[in-house]
Amino acid sequence: MGATKLSGMQKQVLSLYRGFLRAARSKTTEDRRRIEMIVSTEFHKNSKEVDRKNFQYIEYLLRLGTKQLDQLKNPDMVSISSIKVVTSKT
Repeated sequence: MGATKLSGMQKQVLSLYRGFLRAARSKTTEDRRRIEMIVSTEFHKNSKEVDRKNFQYIEYLLRLGTKQLDQLKNPDMVSISSIKVVTSKT
């Protein structure tokens, strides 16, 4: 059984997810757990709710996530309370 090839967009999503988890490592244990929980919940929710063929919306989410990740990497940023994502069914 061979490994499934990932599309470029799938690779971007996984890279963003790993980036959030890496950035969380630089925070306190409590903040790290909170960040990991929020990130995991949001990515899982979007994997179920967002149509895989809605490339424009997925690209939007990637841009939004990248901005949030950049903010989280800032040493002055202690935590994230939530990742605000507007879900679109189109």
